[in-house]
Amino acid sequence: MLESIINGAVANITGGQMAVCTAVSLAMGAVLAGIHRYRNRSSRSFLMTLVLLPVIVQMVIMMVNGNLGTGVAVMGAFGLVRFRSLPGDAREINSVFLAMAVGLADGMGYIGISILLTGLVGVVTVLLLEMPDRSSRFLQKEIRVTIPEDLDYTGIFDDIFTKYTKKAELLRVKTVNMGSLYELYYQVELKNQEIEKAMLDEIRCRNGNLTIVCGRMDTNAGGL
Repeated sequence: MLESIINGAVANITGGQMAVCTAVSLAMGAVLAGIHRYRNRSSRSFLMTLVLLPVIVQMVIMMVNGNLGTGVAVMGAFGLVRFRSLPGDAREINSVFLAMAVGLADGMGYIGISILLTGLVGVVTVLLLEMPDRSSRFLQKEIRVTIPEDLDYTGIFDDIFTKYTKKAELLRVKTVNMGSLYELYYQVELKNQEIEKAMLDEIRCRNGNLTIVCGRMDTNAGGL
């Protein structure tokens, strides 16, 4: 099952062997696209890339089979793809490298390994996505508070943050409206999500009901 269906160099590859490897590559590419789309938003062009990438890699590997120098050059070209494209998150990069690994296995005739790898990674991915996220990233917020210029912003909301947050930090201060207002930028971690409105209400009473903006902090958690 895990043995290669190809014997020898590229000159010995038959049309039937190439057709089988190509069909498996397309099927595994479609499965990879489905796995990547599970509980994830992705563009149509990226999903199409995941479907076709194993076939492209497979054909390249078949063409350089037995030629070490050409194989090294091709791998260098694949390495440049990462630096000539837009940066993606960790899951996108993982899917691209998995598609290349599947194409590599199919290109060498190891279709059993290709199917096993796709199935194993797919099952592990789904299990990990189904696990509850216990991280604190949903409690991390960025708050922008506008206050009048006659208020001293030093420690003005410390008692409120002590009551509602685990930690709070003043990141920067900016003057707005021709210097008549200050904008304070805070990074906080709430004790729980249910107290966000109560905290904003107390801040609103303290800053004279001026503008308050609260949003989730961009931690780039999916980056690599």
